[in-house]
Amino acid sequence: MSQSTEHIVQQFKESIPLLEVLTDEKRQAIILLLAQHKVGLNVNAIAEQINLSRPAISHHLKVLKQAGYVSYEKKSVENYYKLTLREPLEQLKLLIAAIEAECSSSS
Repeated sequence: MSQSTEHIVQQFKESIPLLEVLTDEKRQAIILLLAQHKVGLNVNAIAEQINLSRPAISHHLKVLKQAGYVSYEKKSVENYYKLTLREPLEQLKLLIAAIEAECSSSS
């Protein structure tokens, strides 16, 4: 395996957790909902829009937070969640750039 191929494989392996997070339809719905509300939403507001229990919403938010897709800000007793896509997007861009570089050098 060439060094550039090894680099692509490594980038891909590092991106798998980010891609896996996006495979769940409920997490996709939460991401789309948060994208429409830049100021952030609390769990109750998310639960009103998505047909899931509060504990299920909290679980999905935890997974999204661990992957870097969302962050939260504590206001009074509530946590308000908002999208923070920069880190996962940067990692996915690195993967795409590595693949593009390999494809252009192969042709």
